Amino acid sequence: MPVIPHCRSGALAAALAVALLTCLSLSACSSVSDSTRSALTAVTPYKVEVVQGNFVSKEQVASLKPGMSRQQARDILGTSLLTDVFHANRWDYVFTIRRQGVEPQQRRLTLYFNGDLLDRFEGDEMPSEEEFVATLDTRRKSGKVPELEVPEEQLKKAAPADPDKAAEPLAKRPPLPASYPPLESSAR
Repeated sequence: MPVIPHCRSGALAAALAVALLTCLSLSACSSVSDSTRSALTAVTPYKVEVVQGNFVSKEQVASLKPGMSRQQARDILGTSLLTDVFHANRWDYVFTIRRQGVEPQQRRLTLYFNGDLLDRFEGDEMPSEEEFVATLDTRRKSGKVPELEVPEEQLKKAAPADPDKAAEPLAKRPPLPASYPPLESSAR
C-alpha cells in the first residue's frame, strides 16, 4: 500500500467523499449497495444553533403597563432588537431560534409609545421562562433513577481475600522524609 503524505490524504478523502455523494445523488453508480446508500443518506452534517434577538417571557409582558416611561420598559425588556428611524415611537422585539432537529421558533412583540410614555403593545403569545427552558432541554428523559448502592455481591468480589495481608504492605513502608529537596536550584 503506498504511503500518502498527510496534507494530500485530507484532500483525497474529501475528493472521494464528494465523488461518492455525487454518485449517490445521481444514482449512476451501480456498484454502491442500497445499505451503503441508506447509511450515507442518514448521515447529516452538524448545524449550528442560531439564536437571534431578545427572548421575552410571559412574565415580562405581564409587567408592562400603559403609561410606563421608555426607560421603565427598557428596564423590563432590555434594548429592542430593531430600531426604526422612520418609526421612532415603536420598538420591535424579535426572537428567533433555529436548532437541528427542531422546528424554528420566531416570536415578536411590538411596543408603541406616545412621546415618552408606553401607549400599547401587541405581539405573539409568549412562553413563560419555565416553558421556554423546557423546550431547550432536548436530552432524553428515561425516568429511571440509577441505583446508588453497591450490591453485597460486588462488595464481596472487590474485597481482598485476607484483610490482614492487605494491610501488611502499608506497615512495611519506610517513613516519609521530614522535608523534601527544592524543585529548582536556588543558584541562578
